[in-house]
Amino acid sequence: MTRTSSLFHVAAKRRAVLDSFARSNLGRGGFVFCHMAVKLNHTLVDSRDRDASALFLSELLGIDPPLVLGPFALVKVGDELTLDFRHVEREIKPQHYAFLVSEREFDEIFARIEKRQLDFWADPHKSRPHEINHWDDGRGVYFEDPNGHLLEVITRSYGSAGVQTKNPHPLVAEKLERKDQAADGSTKAAPH
Repeated sequence: MTRTSSLFHVAAKRRAVLDSFARSNLGRGGFVFCHMAVKLNHTLVDSRDRDASALFLSELLGIDPPLVLGPFALVKVGDELTLDFRHVEREIKPQHYAFLVSEREFDEIFARIEKRQLDFWADPHKSRPHEINHWDDGRGVYFEDPNGHLLEVITRSYGSAGVQTKNPHPLVAEKLERKDQAADGSTKAAPH
């Protein structure tokens, strides 16, 4: 068993243990994890030119134009998620934004990247210029917006192909342990 498949197995086992624990301790005063439907609703994106930056993203992704709301230009990138561009005068610290798209959408977006003659890379370190990646047997590409934010378009979520893929993702993810969780996946009771 490879390290990656082992990690997936451990994660599934931990989930089963936590679910069992939650069922067995309901109403007994034990510590129970609550699973909430938490969704990211919006995040702020700093820019030198709010409108130009928001239009750049919406045009490249081929999505609806931004909606201006007060000092923000909102780009809707999911059912409920918006990237809220704002103008700032201070130094902009580049951020990374990744977008999961279909194969057809990838082709269309990549065509727009090439048409605008934008620099692009296969990796986030920009060590593979003018290439796309094929991680998880999908396709991915990185490029910058006018403010230096690193944008990424992928057709497969990282790790989605597991270990049985021709082109596995080069990173191996390890799960961080909660402070109240033992190494074997069991959960400690909350102090009384």
